[in-house]
Amino acid sequence: MGNHSALVLIELGAVFFGLGILGRLAGRIGLSPIPLYLVGGLFFGQGGFVELGGLEEFSAIASEIGVILLLLLLGLEYTAGELVTGLRQSWMAGILDILLNFLPGVVIALILGWGAVGALVLGGVTYISSSGIIAKVLTDLGRLGNRETPVVLSLLVFEDLAMAVYLPILTAVLAGVSFAGGLQAVGISLVVVTIVLVIALKFGNAVSAVVDSKDREVFLLTLLGAALLVAGVASAMQVSAAVGAFLLGIAISGATATNATRLLEPLRDLFAAVFFVVFGLNTDPSTIPPVLGYALLLAVITSVTKVATGWWAAKQQGVGKLGRARAGAALIARGEFSIVIAGLAVASGAVTDELAALATAYVLLMAILGPVAARLAEPVMGFLTRKTPQTV
Repeated sequence: MGNHSALVLIELGAVFFGLGILGRLAGRIGLSPIPLYLVGGLFFGQGGFVELGGLEEFSAIASEIGVILLLLLLGLEYTAGELVTGLRQSWMAGILDILLNFLPGVVIALILGWGAVGALVLGGVTYISSSGIIAKVLTDLGRLGNRETPVVLSLLVFEDLAMAVYLPILTAVLAGVSFAGGLQAVGISLVVVTIVLVIALKFGNAVSAVVDSKDREVFLLTLLGAALLVAGVASAMQVSAAVGAFLLGIAISGATATNATRLLEPLRDLFAAVFFVVFGLNTDPSTIPPVLGYALLLAVITSVTKVATGWWAAKQQGVGKLGRARAGAALIARGEFSIVIAGLAVASGAVTDELAALATAYVLLMAILGPVAARLAEPVMGFLTRKTPQTV
């Protein structure tokens, strides 16, 4: 027993220390750490150079908590009013986003013979942009005050709300629920989302008061406990633990949400990093080369379709060509949500290992390509504008 505990502590220490080095490296080269965490997991997982065998129990629960905290903090970024306003402003662009970016994943999955379940999973992987990476890139580039940024943010709001419907459907399908059961899951999800939005709009202060406390320790315990309880209840109702956490975040508002974000960010970063590493650990690197061509093809297609989505959405709001290009390029990055979707599918055993490999390769490409494209959008557009003959 003592030897096993020592092995777990050594392996866990090595993983955390390695994550710290990878995170520092990502900061130096100006990239999101997500691709490096995935590569780290591939390096130490099944089929990697060194296989870690003592972390199964810890890594499983830690990665679950990582997903819950990712979605909780995402919900804390929005008020219910902002969600409703964003939905009203961006619903047409949001539907275009689904059509252009969900379908490529569906088509590739069907070509590879992964069936309807695989198509539903891969469509979600290619559809959803990374709110975390995009927010960081916009902040780093000083574009939060740009005219096109509200367009980008409203599209991200729409995508997050779409996930609140999509994830319960996915959870039901992966669990092998019948069509009627799937409809029931969607119905419950829509009712729950509606109720939470109404509560957040009318009684957001009361919800915030329940979890709030001037004592940091009490605040942290109450908030984390509430998030895990809500996520567990949501999971039991087949609404998805992640959606439950997201909805709780929406219901908390004002100064409480600000303080909660500040308090939970380090925890979120820790457990989210473990989540990405665990996904990498569970992916055999030898399964990636056969699907790398498809990952590259999807990366090219969905980069173009995201740019088209952002361009069209910004144009509808009267944004100029340079702003439209910046909006489209900002949306390219995929990351945490895509891996959450693939992780749910792999954990259920309802999809092949090849899908996990394709999702990993795709996210690696898009998490790198997204920030690079966002930085290059302005100079490239400026170059093209100078080259284009001016019409009188």
